[in-house]
Amino acid sequence: MRRTAWQRWSGLLFVVPWLVIFVWFTLGPFVASAVISFTNYRFKAGWSFIGLDNYVTLFTDDEKFIKSIWNTVYYTAAHVPGQMLLSFGIALLLNQKVKGLPIFRTMFYLPAVTAGVATAMLWIVILQPTGLLNQFLGLFGVEGPRWLTSTTWAMPGLIIMSFWTLGTTMVIYLAGLQGIPEHLYEAASIDGAGPLRKVIHVTIPMMTPALFLTLVLGIIGSFQVFTTALIVTDGGPADATLFVLLHLYRHGFNYFQMGYASAIAWVLFFIILIFTVIQFATARRWVYYESEAPGR
Repeated sequence: MRRTAWQRWSGLLFVVPWLVIFVWFTLGPFVASAVISFTNYRFKAGWSFIGLDNYVTLFTDDEKFIKSIWNTVYYTAAHVPGQMLLSFGIALLLNQKVKGLPIFRTMFYLPAVTAGVATAMLWIVILQPTGLLNQFLGLFGVEGPRWLTSTTWAMPGLIIMSFWTLGTTMVIYLAGLQGIPEHLYEAASIDGAGPLRKVIHVTIPMMTPALFLTLVLGIIGSFQVFTTALIVTDGGPADATLFVLLHLYRHGFNYFQMGYASAIAWVLFFIILIFTVIQFATARRWVYYESEAPGR
């Protein structure tokens, strides 16, 4: 009995450090932000309970917040499908048996581990009016736009930049491709299927769990884009690249309106939650697992 009791308590002792860190740095701030969002709390100033005023202001009197929501949805709608398509195509190529394959895989994955600020500074140079991208377009007689100073092209510039870090998604797809049984391709070949039909009827259905995972993570990550917008454009020009998280940052750490910033954070949380719930609700219609048929 003593040994059993000691095992039970020793297990709890090992959990305590993690539990303290979780409560202090995750659960505590999570609950505190919910409470603060109903106040007019500011640094070095008093605060009072104001109910839903912050939330009402967000949707009725904050044009920049509505603009940031639209910008974030626009970015997500272009970035997520584009990254998934490019990553899937590269993974298909890197799944072939060619010489120097480890080198190519490393080259495509390296940008994903590059520091965000360093990547942003690199793309500032690339997207300049006389930068490498416009010089490349000039080879085909195309006059490149002013990527970072145009309200029309600033967002497409950031979207192009976002494809630089597709290495993580590519690795997930590559792992999924290598897990597809070879006998399925052999059976498709016997039935007369060509390379394209094999991809459509074998590869894509077997890859749907990986596609679903990257879709969920991609949408969550896109709604939280921050570093590139802050470093490259600072939300400009004319708020054309003002994202929700950047709007939150400004109110919290530039204007010290912590109550208002917390309200923005909770609205963003529920937007992401709604999108995630919708994805899980619709996943049963198109995600295929080997242990069950699609739609179950």
